[in-house]
Amino acid sequence: MQKKLNDLPLIKILFAVFSLVAALIIISAIYFLTLFQPVNSSISEDISFAIPKGQSIAKISTRLKEKGLIKSTLAFKILVKKNSLETKIQAGSFTLNPNMSLSKVTNTLTTGTQDAWVTLQEGWRKEEIAESMVRQEFEYFDKTEFLELAKNSEGKLFPDTYLVPKQISATGFYNLLTNTFDRKIATLEKEVQNSDKTLDEILIMASLVEREGKGYENLRLVAGILWNRIDIGMALQADATLQYAKGFNQIQNTWWAEPRAMDKEQKSAYNTYLNPGLPPTPISNPGLDAIKATLNPTPSSFLYYIHDNTGKGHYSATYEGHLDNINKHLR
Repeated sequence: MQKKLNDLPLIKILFAVFSLVAALIIISAIYFLTLFQPVNSSISEDISFAIPKGQSIAKISTRLKEKGLIKSTLAFKILVKKNSLETKIQAGSFTLNPNMSLSKVTNTLTTGTQDAWVTLQEGWRKEEIAESMVRQEFEYFDKTEFLELAKNSEGKLFPDTYLVPKQISATGFYNLLTNTFDRKIATLEKEVQNSDKTLDEILIMASLVEREGKGYENLRLVAGILWNRIDIGMALQADATLQYAKGFNQIQNTWWAEPRAMDKEQKSAYNTYLNPGLPPTPISNPGLDAIKATLNPTPSSFLYYIHDNTGKGHYSATYEGHLDNINKHLR
């Protein structure tokens, strides 16, 4: 009997500990569940939230927390993992609200983007830019309207990766590209002012260099060679200008079909085999590297260049050396 009485305090202690643990578990569970609830159900103010390409789930969760759109980064990560959303959350711009539950926030990030990423490659002509928008099915983008707006802007439709509203119009897209060009070229204002060339001349040459070379150092070499030809009154003989003059090749399904020998005889102001000097306008839309290379060409005595099948450049100061490079590297 005495032993049973002595066991009572131990039983009470164990019961108290159990009760405390159970209470903590229940409180923790309730608290954890609240992390999945809206930050503030009484707020109806929309907040714009953009996710750049390649941003990690950890970074997204931190930014959502900082914006007051979720209560817990851990809860966000758990829900994303549980629902296998790691690869489904989209890059783009979203409208979120503090009154959204965590589940609604994650769902919106996988389905509700208001924008699309558009990548315009360096060296594209305006038609290729317009065709890219058509392929991505921007409902309010009118190809004909864009090409009319851009007819005198070749060279100034800056190639880059853009986050574009799905409702963007031809005018809105044109303004986006040209405004970006203005900002980019402003970073080179001193170099342009110190050049003995006009901005138009720089852009025309950069548009050729972009099509004729790859890689910054190679672009600089090509730019130097083409400026050398200009300086001595030699025809530029740039195949890219023939391609621009010929336009779209239906057989090869490209705007940049390999020129034929007879193309060198075509009557066009863009035929730099027949006409010395620069063509009348840019033939493509160059990136910043091509423009910089044109402003800062590599000095050399070279007048000729070719690129082999690997893209490597081979240069020569004489026509004989040029023919030798062709025989060695292209035949």
